[in-house]
Amino acid sequence: MPTKIILDCDPGHDDAVAMLLAWGSPEIELVGVTTVVGNQTLDKVTRNALAVARVAGIVGVPFAAGSARPLVREIETAGEIHGESGMDGPVLPEPTLQLDPRPAAQFIVETIMAAEPGSITLVPTGGLTNIALAARLEPRIIPRVKEVVLMGGGAREGNWSAVAEFNIVIDPEAAAIVFGAGWPVTMVGLDVTHQAIATPEVRAAIARVGTGPAVFVGELMEFFETAYRDAQGFDHPPVHDPVAVAYVIDPSLVRTVAAPIAIETRGEHTLGMTVVDLRGPAPADCMTRVTFDLDAERFWALVVDALERIGEPEL
Repeated sequence: MPTKIILDCDPGHDDAVAMLLAWGSPEIELVGVTTVVGNQTLDKVTRNALAVARVAGIVGVPFAAGSARPLVREIETAGEIHGESGMDGPVLPEPTLQLDPRPAAQFIVETIMAAEPGSITLVPTGGLTNIALAARLEPRIIPRVKEVVLMGGGAREGNWSAVAEFNIVIDPEAAAIVFGAGWPVTMVGLDVTHQAIATPEVRAAIARVGTGPAVFVGELMEFFETAYRDAQGFDHPPVHDPVAVAYVIDPSLVRTVAAPIAIETRGEHTLGMTVVDLRGPAPADCMTRVTFDLDAERFWALVVDALERIGEPEL
């Protein structure tokens, strides 16, 4: 049976690829998409999510807008990576889907409470504000969630600071709530996503699919490559967010290690750091895991397969 997921995202070029992978994979049932401030402001990322839905022909899936700001901090976006729109590069079609009227946290709570316990996995690929709010709004969802598989953090590196990854540092208080809630959390962080590089060979494989969604991904990667080269010195861009979806499809794509993970919320130089304790075997009751060693070839094969399965939707 496909794994049911709610994708909580802030599109974002790599979030768009994550949406396409989730929609095109037969191993995933996409039961909802929620948006959160992050790569750009909430109105922009929500519009982007709905535009990607039209590109991919996503139908029958509720989309809900979430938090417009972090829990306690000021908004920080990533325009230097994702552009003014949050998804610069391709011309985005006008959305046709209507948003679910519920705020994202309410949508998440009601969807989980209505489903069989242990049947829904939460896949956040942006800041963790919506997930934290849902856990606070209705703590009964915590034991009902199968797993939280998030793109964020890193055991050994940062990207927004020397030690902190963007999705965590923009709302570290929310991250602390999510990591400490008591549900299973798998951190798909920079240790693996910096290995998900959109090389010329990868882009050529995507181009050979030849469909509108594949062309769209190519245009995303063209902008993303220039932005990453200018902002962070990468020759070719790491495509972070779909790795979290790929983990849900096939956990063997990475090496997973149980380890306590704490979030730094007060450090002057370490704010947003995911402090991963790898000193020894994790306690038997450890609920958090970290991932390493991505099989990039198999990962990109999943992305290409999903694009082939999506085909040529009617716009």
